[in-house]
Amino acid sequence: MPFYYKMGAVPHKRHTVYRQPNGQLYHEEVMGIHGFAGIQSILYHIHPPTEVHEYESLGPATVEYEEGTPLHHRHFLTGDAPGGGDAVEARVPIAGNSDVVLYVARPDRPMEYWYKHASGDDVLFIHDGTGVLESQFGRLRYRPGDYLVIPTGVMWRVIPDEGSEQRMFVIEAYGHIDPPKRYLNNYGQFLEHSPYCERDIRPPDELITVDEAGEYEVRVKARGVITCFLYRNHPMDVVGWDGHLWPYAFNIEDFEPITGRIHQPPPVHQTFDGPGFVVCSFVPRLFDYHPEAIPAPYNHSNVDSDEVLYYVEGNFMSRKGIERASITVHPNGIPHGPHPGTYEGSIGKKETLELAVMVDTFRPLRIAKAAQPMEDENYPYSWIRS
Repeated sequence: MPFYYKMGAVPHKRHTVYRQPNGQLYHEEVMGIHGFAGIQSILYHIHPPTEVHEYESLGPATVEYEEGTPLHHRHFLTGDAPGGGDAVEARVPIAGNSDVVLYVARPDRPMEYWYKHASGDDVLFIHDGTGVLESQFGRLRYRPGDYLVIPTGVMWRVIPDEGSEQRMFVIEAYGHIDPPKRYLNNYGQFLEHSPYCERDIRPPDELITVDEAGEYEVRVKARGVITCFLYRNHPMDVVGWDGHLWPYAFNIEDFEPITGRIHQPPPVHQTFDGPGFVVCSFVPRLFDYHPEAIPAPYNHSNVDSDEVLYYVEGNFMSRKGIERASITVHPNGIPHGPHPGTYEGSIGKKETLELAVMVDTFRPLRIAKAAQPMEDENYPYSWIRS
């Protein structure tokens, strides 16, 4: 959905002669979604973006899932998830289905190549760390709390600041991620009642054009395989671009909570809409102000969805035994709700300082084998009253 934006120099008209200082043409690239019927941007390269001189398969890019596990609520303590590698190599899968795969990552080095997910958009939620997301659209600085939304087709790499410890929650979609349509008017502008708006969306900060020869690697994830492409010209050779499709940052602290006299349901926290799932932000907010309100959420059955919560910071009013970077998975088919004592204990409280990211999927999730060593096996019994 991002609004129109322009960086660098572009010609007055699309698809017209645009020459470099040496007289050669710049090479126009149209990048868009939904064929030519969705949002798009046009980039102008010094060299053709098609000049691949070598390619090879780096092997399958599939997730191994557990089989035959009984239905139950899950809790994964990912604070000590395995670390190391760059922002793609460090990913540890937690759960997924045909619409989305959820990972945690603790990278400790910059990416020495560029990466492209050709089947959908990526969202990197930055829990810890600062650095730069680099793409052909420019450099975008990130900080804790940022959602980095990267459209499919964008070549990118993450370069952490030196000495900055990194932690990320990754949402890999098989389709496109947008703000909910109910936040937008017929012209694509955010409405007054939306919990964030265009002022909160950060485009790339700086366009740096690199015209260098060498050998440059781009890895593309598509059709269950990672393919390595080698280019002889630097892929960040864009002199200008404009359009509506570009990577952007939105910080969870800029999400304005919607509150009411009685407990508000999860849709008021929705931040993004994905293919077969939604992303919600739970942020510090005032509690319900009816004199007899119960601020803690009621028991509920996820009849049509699985609920995943990634716990970021603060005290979580309805949960006990949750740590920083915990992930809970509450599958459809069985009810869940506040832990014993938290329902009654929330009465009369004025605010919560919790910070969490929720992903609700509308197809059942499968748990990755890689998540099993981090599981809190006592969690399914944590609703038993002593």
